[in-house]
Amino acid sequence: MVTTNQFRNGNHIEVDGVIFKILEFQHVKPGKGGAFVRTKLRRISDAAVIDRTFRAGERFRSVRTESRKMQFLYADGGDAHFMDSGSYEQIAIPEARLAEPLRWTRASDEVDVLFIDDEPADIQLPSAVDLEVSDTEPGLRGDTASGGGTKPATLETGAQVQVPLFVSIGDRIRVDTRTGEYVSRA
Repeated sequence: MVTTNQFRNGNHIEVDGVIFKILEFQHVKPGKGGAFVRTKLRRISDAAVIDRTFRAGERFRSVRTESRKMQFLYADGGDAHFMDSGSYEQIAIPEARLAEPLRWTRASDEVDVLFIDDEPADIQLPSAVDLEVSDTEPGLRGDTASGGGTKPATLETGAQVQVPLFVSIGDRIRVDTRTGEYVSRA
């Protein structure tokens, strides 16, 4: 069992039979009344984010998590398919559950697949990835690094990001996977 005192960002807990990932938490001790914990939780089943408040000291079932290196094979519109590089075992995870991380994942990339109670649930990405720009409008004469301004660009994975005016087709750029923003040229 896990109490509210043992909460950590990224941990998983079970609340009322539903598994959540703790995104943020804050212990609050008001001047009057009992202490409580404010949390922001992501439901694993559908990735919905909710705010929830718990009494201090409340207990929850601890959820066993494990991360395994797997290769992303393809997404077929319904499921995303992964293969264990060691045993060649293949698994499928519903694509709707992985919509955000799949924006930054290319076919045959190595990813960490998160298993919750031995069921594949999510993929964990690095904080930034390097991707190639596959489509963007050409820059205008005089567009420089100090010129300012942005334009939309489509990356090799199909994701859309805003990039500086000097970025052109074929450039490799670094994108922050948490915010979806351009960081730098790669």
